[in-house]
Amino acid sequence: MKNLIFIITAAVVLLLAGCGKSEQTQPAIESVESLVANPERLRDLRAQCKADHARMGDAQCHAVAEATRQRFMRGGPSPYAGEPVPAPAAPASVPADANAKD
Repeated sequence: MKNLIFIITAAVVLLLAGCGKSEQTQPAIESVESLVANPERLRDLRAQCKADHARMGDAQCHAVAEATRQRFMRGGPSPYAGEPVPAPAAPASVPADANAKD
């Protein structure tokens, strides 16, 4: 009889423990696509991952890193297309007789 009460009590405790809410719930991870589309949110999450990677979690910080990579490497017009460094000037033409040796 004691064994039966012990087994029932243990089963009830395990059942109740399994039904309780976990205190460490992970926040929803934002997708790479949503971060690529929202650069302000990406900048905020990059700063948070840099400040406290453990709290943010590996999955979210990896998504942030991938979104940063995709934004940097994506095709299309480059933000640097205006050529901030001017092209070098063409070499001055050399007179034909200057190349001739005596």
